[in-house]
Amino acid sequence: MVIFKKDQFSFGIIIGLVMPIISFWGYYYWKFSLFPFKDFIYALQTNKQLVTGLTIPCLLMNIVIFTLYINGQRDKTAKGIFTITLIYAITSLLFKFFA
Repeated sequence: MVIFKKDQFSFGIIIGLVMPIISFWGYYYWKFSLFPFKDFIYALQTNKQLVTGLTIPCLLMNIVIFTLYINGQRDKTAKGIFTITLIYAITSLLFKFFA
C-alpha cells in the first residue's frame, strides 16, 4: 500500500489527527447512536469517566498505526503520530482533571 511507504513528519501529524477523529465517531455510533450528538457532547462535558472511556479507543487507534509505521521503519511519520498521540493524551488528562 502506498500510504504505508510515505515517511514524512507532517504526514504523521495528519494521520495522528485523523485517526482519533475516526475513532471518536465510531465510538459515538457504536455506543451512543440512539442519542443526538449534542447530548453526547453534553455527556462528555459532565461525565469525566466517559472522557476516559472515549480517550482509550482514540489513542489505541494511534498506537496501532504508530506500531505499523515503526515496524515499517518509517520513523519520521511515526514521530508525527507519536507527537499527536502525546498531545491528545495530555489534553485528555487536563480536561479530565481540571475542566
